Amino acid sequence: MCSRGKDCSPSRSGRSSSCVKIYLCSNPHDSVAERRALRESVFPKFREHCRHSQGLDVRVIDPFESSDSSCWPDENTRQQLIEECRESSAGPFLLALVGHQYGTASLPTQVEVSEYQLLLQESQRVGACTQELEGSYRRDENTIPASYCLRPHTHRCSPLAEESNVKDKEDELMKVFQTAASLCVRSGLMSSERAHCFYRSALDADLRFALGRERQDVVSRCVVYVHRVLNAKEDGEKRLLDSQLQPNSEAETSDQTTLRTAPTRGELLSELCNSFLPGLVTSCQLLLYTTTTECDPRHGYTTARRRSYAESLCQQVLSDLVMLTHSPEPREDARIGDALSREQAEQEQLCSIFSQFYDVVQPEEEKVRAYVEQRDQQCPLVVTGGPCTGKTVLAAHCTQWIKSWLTDSNPVVISCFCHLSINTSPKRLLSNLCCQIASRYDNPSSSEQDPNFCLGSDPDDPSFIPYSTEDISDCRPTSVLDSPHESSTKDDVSNRNPNVSTIPRPDSRGLNSVIKADICLSELEDHLASLLTLLPSMKQPLVLILDGLDQLENKFGAQIIRRLPSPLPPDVKLILTVASSRAQLLQDIKLHYPQGRRPRSVSEGSEKDAGYVCVQLGSADRKQCVKMLASLLRSSGRRVTSGQQALVNRALTSCGLPLYARLLHAHTSLWHSDSDVTESSLPDAVHSSISALLDQLEQRHGSSVTARAASYLTLSRTGLTEAELADLLSSDDVSLADYFCHSRDPAPKIKAMQVDVERLLLDLKSFLIKRTVADSQVLFWVSRHFKLVVAKRYLDSDKARRKIHSEMADYFSGRRACGSWKLLLGNHSSEPNIDADRQPFDFPSSTDVGRVNMRKVLELPHHMKQSGRLEELECGLLLSFGFHWAMVQAGLLGDLVGMLERDGGLSKFQFLREKLLLASTLKSSACFLRSSPLQLPTVMETSLLPYLEVFPALEGYIRDIRQESSKNGRGLGVAICPSAYSVPPIQCLKHDDKTREICVKETAGTECGVVAEVMDDGSAFIWRGSEWEVVKLSLSHEQMELKFAGVKSSGPFLLLSAQRNKLFVWDVTGPGRFLEVKDSLKIGFASNRTPNRIEGFVACPKKLCMWWKNESFVSVFDISSETSTHFRCQSCVTCLVFSFDSLCLYCGQEDGTVSIFDINTSSLLGTFSNSRLNAITLIILCEDKWRMACVDSAGSVALWDVSDKTKLPRLVKETLNEGKSNDILSTDYSQEINTLLVCQAHQVTLWDTCNWEVWDRFLAPHGRAFTQALLAHDGHLFLALFDTCTLVLVWRVSTGKCVLSLETNTQPHTLLKTTSDIICVSRDGCLTAWDSEMIVTAGTAPKMASEVKQLVIDQTGKLFYTTDQSEKVWRWSSDTGLPEACFLHGGPVDKLQLSPNRVHLVSLSAGDVYIWLTETGQNIVRISGSLATDILITPNGHFGVSISKRGLSRVWKMAHGGIVCSVHLHLSDAQVSPESTFLIGLRGGDLLAASLWSGSISKRFSCVVNSERVIAFHTLSGHPDFVVVMAASGAVYTWKVSEETVCRHFHLPHMFHCQPQDFHMSSHGSYALLSTDNDSINLLDLSRFRLCSFKAEGPVIKACLDKTGCYVAHISHSATSERSCACSLHAGSVLSVTRLSDGERIGSVCMLKNPSTLAMSERQSVFVGFVDGSVGVYSVTDVSINEQDLIRDEENFKGQLRQNLDSAPISWLPLAKPNVSWS
Repeated sequence: MCSRGKDCSPSRSGRSSSCVKIYLCSNPHDSVAERRALRESVFPKFREHCRHSQGLDVRVIDPFESSDSSCWPDENTRQQLIEECRESSAGPFLLALVGHQYGTASLPTQVEVSEYQLLLQESQRVGACTQELEGSYRRDENTIPASYCLRPHTHRCSPLAEESNVKDKEDELMKVFQTAASLCVRSGLMSSERAHCFYRSALDADLRFALGRERQDVVSRCVVYVHRVLNAKEDGEKRLLDSQLQPNSEAETSDQTTLRTAPTRGELLSELCNSFLPGLVTSCQLLLYTTTTECDPRHGYTTARRRSYAESLCQQVLSDLVMLTHSPEPREDARIGDALSREQAEQEQLCSIFSQFYDVVQPEEEKVRAYVEQRDQQCPLVVTGGPCTGKTVLAAHCTQWIKSWLTDSNPVVISCFCHLSINTSPKRLLSNLCCQIASRYDNPSSSEQDPNFCLGSDPDDPSFIPYSTEDISDCRPTSVLDSPHESSTKDDVSNRNPNVSTIPRPDSRGLNSVIKADICLSELEDHLASLLTLLPSMKQPLVLILDGLDQLENKFGAQIIRRLPSPLPPDVKLILTVASSRAQLLQDIKLHYPQGRRPRSVSEGSEKDAGYVCVQLGSADRKQCVKMLASLLRSSGRRVTSGQQALVNRALTSCGLPLYARLLHAHTSLWHSDSDVTESSLPDAVHSSISALLDQLEQRHGSSVTARAASYLTLSRTGLTEAELADLLSSDDVSLADYFCHSRDPAPKIKAMQVDVERLLLDLKSFLIKRTVADSQVLFWVSRHFKLVVAKRYLDSDKARRKIHSEMADYFSGRRACGSWKLLLGNHSSEPNIDADRQPFDFPSSTDVGRVNMRKVLELPHHMKQSGRLEELECGLLLSFGFHWAMVQAGLLGDLVGMLERDGGLSKFQFLREKLLLASTLKSSACFLRSSPLQLPTVMETSLLPYLEVFPALEGYIRDIRQESSKNGRGLGVAICPSAYSVPPIQCLKHDDKTREICVKETAGTECGVVAEVMDDGSAFIWRGSEWEVVKLSLSHEQMELKFAGVKSSGPFLLLSAQRNKLFVWDVTGPGRFLEVKDSLKIGFASNRTPNRIEGFVACPKKLCMWWKNESFVSVFDISSETSTHFRCQSCVTCLVFSFDSLCLYCGQEDGTVSIFDINTSSLLGTFSNSRLNAITLIILCEDKWRMACVDSAGSVALWDVSDKTKLPRLVKETLNEGKSNDILSTDYSQEINTLLVCQAHQVTLWDTCNWEVWDRFLAPHGRAFTQALLAHDGHLFLALFDTCTLVLVWRVSTGKCVLSLETNTQPHTLLKTTSDIICVSRDGCLTAWDSEMIVTAGTAPKMASEVKQLVIDQTGKLFYTTDQSEKVWRWSSDTGLPEACFLHGGPVDKLQLSPNRVHLVSLSAGDVYIWLTETGQNIVRISGSLATDILITPNGHFGVSISKRGLSRVWKMAHGGIVCSVHLHLSDAQVSPESTFLIGLRGGDLLAASLWSGSISKRFSCVVNSERVIAFHTLSGHPDFVVVMAASGAVYTWKVSEETVCRHFHLPHMFHCQPQDFHMSSHGSYALLSTDNDSINLLDLSRFRLCSFKAEGPVIKACLDKTGCYVAHISHSATSERSCACSLHAGSVLSVTRLSDGERIGSVCMLKNPSTLAMSERQSVFVGFVDGSVGVYSVTDVSINEQDLIRDEENFKGQLRQNLDSAPISWLPLAKPNVSWS
């Protein structure tokens, strides 16, 4: 029977908590089986339900879980547990099991003095012995009020041998209490209700404490199950026990009325079940269940009956807990969120939490106030002080009070506790500040103040992109088929825990801009300065408080300081907190703010020579600390004696820190009035106090549990939830010796139960804060000094730290879930592992959006890295699509990009380039993914599929995407990816220094990937290929930093020229040491003139040969001896090259002469020259052929024989450039592919170096000029720069067409080629690197020469045909995604048809009809004279029909082209009837049917009555006799052709109309596509005679139905294409597929290229042809697809991975002449 009040809806507490914490109330002796059943079958299921549906965790506190009754908590502790559950549970907090046994009462742990003396006196008055009672309790004046407390030894855990004796002793003492209480009641000295407290069992006492307040909001969160058992065998025993509650009759001196004051257990149980609990049902809506079990008196309450009751109880409990936890208002969680807004709210909560610790008033507060109120200074305020002086607390307190200080204005106060941010990188912290400032100022006119700065409105702004939640429209179709699916979220409104403050969530609409993922620090600095300049005003000043900068790693604090504006803009106040010991950071602040005006009121504590105001915090006032400690003791019901107070006063005098006073409370609260305490009883400092606290906890809870709990909390990244800590502590098979050397336990038992964890947390409550991180409430140390002490005490070895980190990594990865240490990866059982999904990246949901497991996302990478499991981190997380999707949905896309780019010591593994590609793809899609995070699967699949051959390690990533689509039951995946229009860079690097106005002067790169840049201001930057940042190079000479003038490269060497004629060489393969090149000749003429800049050098292993511009000498520098020698040529040197053996040096000169020198003797061996005497630009030695080629400045090539070393080279061949003469801009020679590229302004020439013939020439486009060109690594492509183009263009050598355009941020300066990359250095110094293999893959991807005009699909879907109106028709394989055959024609192909039986392919080219056999590729028939404009094939595949506008339309046999008949009338939009009997078409507004046997018009459909014109029609293969006819008026008819009967069905409303060019139908006639009007798709559902309209993302470009009538596919412009966003994904088109039966959107894919054709196959695939000649195929995944289709898709995926890009399609030639002619 269930009882509850009228309102049965569960009342909920504030949802600020992220955990449902339930206290399990029961009689421990009467509920063992029931509690075990609940623990094993109910609570795990309930926890999973809450995690998936509500985002909540679950903890169930069973105080009697231990089998050792001596370890059960006392009544006082149980009440604390109940109170904690009531305050912090996000749902129900009490579950009570009331059985048929009442239970026994336990000794009170504390009795007030007056009551204890009253009980003692009454017992003594009747002659009872109280000696044992007096010995068990002692008086304690330190309790409030003074009380007698049970001595510890009476309830301490005892050995098993003494357990029985202890129990008997406690029973005897309890009888004394009960007897005395009965006597007091009889004497009228005590109320009956109070006396009952000494009889009540633990169950009764706990229930009355939990429910006794009779508050509906409290009681309605409880559920009680009462089980009455009749005829139980224990009834007789119970009556015997009840009789023992009465006083001994032989010793009784009072009359029998005294006995009536002692209630029996049965009476107490009856009163509880029949009176107390039912009374709460009506008054407070208590959920109460009463079950009665009647037993056989012969057998009593058997085990079977108990098991049966337990099973039914479990079912009911699970149902009730789910009902009580369910909230109609979903908890706002980490589904899809903006991380910056979320962290802003978390920072505000931290401020509220820390301000609550402001217990001691600091006099420095007034100095802070004076600084804030002063308006005439532009310098920061720095709060300094020693450890634990309260800098953070003061900052938080002032944040709360600044608005009340500035009453004449409305200040914006932003505080940031930097060291407690999730991501402490300077970029993230500065991004947070920018977004907080922008969101807090609602000033729409701010964008008008500076045209160069606009929040979210300038599309060309390099670092901000527009974002507004109001602009993100719902992409679901709106139609009559749709049902609304709306959800809303509400903020947390309350929190009963005093340690937790509710997070105020900022309105996302106020966030005017979102930081881009690839922004650099210098850009952030500029934006922050702009914000601080534009937004604050006198009426709305800004106060910025930054705390914890001194605690950041990697000198991040100094980097942030340097990015803050100096001096501060008007109406901006900056408050910083820095520890006094951080001298370097204080010096950085001083250097950054060298001067400023300090207010007079705070000048006393300021640095005299600093440009900032300094406030020094010291020890707090002792009296205030004493007052604070007394207040803390009173709140816990304790105090100290006067003698103890003197000791406390002396301790606070020596260490007057607020944290120390708080720690003293933990020690002094354990003192009794008779405790023997001395000065040594109190620790003398904060760290020693924390250590003493840990000693106390180890004594109370065991060293193992204490050590592990403290270690987990210390090593966690963001803190731990209570449930996580309990799970980690509930491990049961690890020895403590494996973790901590500190343990003193001989055989440590480290398993902890939930109640053990909760008791530990109660003792740590004052030193743990509950903060919200990513919508989970986590525990965090109140001070970093706890971490320091714990680390020194327990984690003093790397092994211990790695062990703890590894254990936490196992937990968050799901290998160890809910205390189970079973390693899932090592489980080879064939049974499915049910624990594998305990820690998924996102929890499944009934909606499209799952709930992100933010705890795993935030903690797992940290612990994997810290535990040294780097390979697992790289492969299991960084290359995991699940991890990426969770990060993107959580709004952490920028963090994800940072993790992928910053290798973090993982470069020793092999997937660096894969991570860089993933990071680049995410960055380029960041704008789109922020507004549409659910599009990540299709974005990544589309972007990565073309490059799987290059990066096969990403196959698993793509496979995960497709498995996710299958798991969701629907989606639109990429089966064949169209060729890329561009290649994403693997790295794009910007300078963090301000180089916006500085341009690159010269750049050079080595083959191993090291790039050097020299800027025109003399600065130089170095980038090593695998690093993620550009490093500024700094060299000094005579204590002065050198300015650089140029840089050159040769082999592994870089040569930098600097001021004062300095040259430095660096071997990039060796250590990072620069060797100065000391040249005596250079020094000798330095006094006369400055030498020209160095033009270049060549290197062999031990020597460098250098030449200068317009100089005739060559310097040879010996690296080993650091000496130089020189050669003098007859004219200016233009190029150098070593001989094959490096013994000779060939010097090309300006007059066309080549001189040969001996390296060792410096002697001239000979000289020779070309015929035209043009300057030699390049010398190439071909060792295998003993040839030397000299390329002059005009592009001519002279080939010389150098086989005879004793003679001068002999001229073999000279090829002169007869064309337009221009100086050579660049050359690129590839010995591997025997190709030389010569770039001139007007052309690029390719030479075949096998025979030194010109291979091809490529002219520059009209009005453009080449500036540089490079060969791609395989020689099939070359890349070029133009003078006025920001793109790097890629040409295909074989076709001479530009096939790719590589995007750069600014105007390119130089292209560099390394072993694996192509690097573009922009004029502003930015570096963009592309993978060479990716460029080759994209540039050689198969595609037609021009726009795909027609696409025909085989019925099996395995083959399809395309034409671009050239002479070629390509046949593609859906399995490989490659063209496998090419059908050549005599002219452009106009039409294409495939017979239904797939035997014949019919094409129309230049008026000729071609009939091909598809299997062999043979052109069996070529018909001339057809005059056809269109061709058709009958459904039976035996006949073809040629439609002609100017002549006869003919029906002919497919086998040989013989004419069957002719149709004299032209029928437009003709179709062949499904039975291959009629040719049906339009003529003069009528619908005619011509016989395919005679050619005569035998049937006619005409609306004579209404004079309506037929505008569209469609035959139905499922209903061969019928044709659906659409009239111009909107009338819809069906025409039965065989009987010539017409049926008019209905008339379209005026808002619907039929567009003939769009009209087509499914094969069975269930749906008809009527029109595509702007952003709507209008359909006619003929099966139910209704109209449907689907809303698209934007204007519809193309739409089509699949033949089965299940789906409609459409391509539309993106909804954001009209915005100012320059993102390619936003500006592109979108392919979407919608299920017609219910209007559900199956999926959508963004396309970066313009589509030209759209078609759907019968096997749920969408085919799209593009204007660039490529083709894409997209597979529809829906629940209707069977398993075989999924297997086929997987096989297709594997087939695509084996594709060979070098394989060309087989070309099949047509008949040379027509073999059939129609006259």
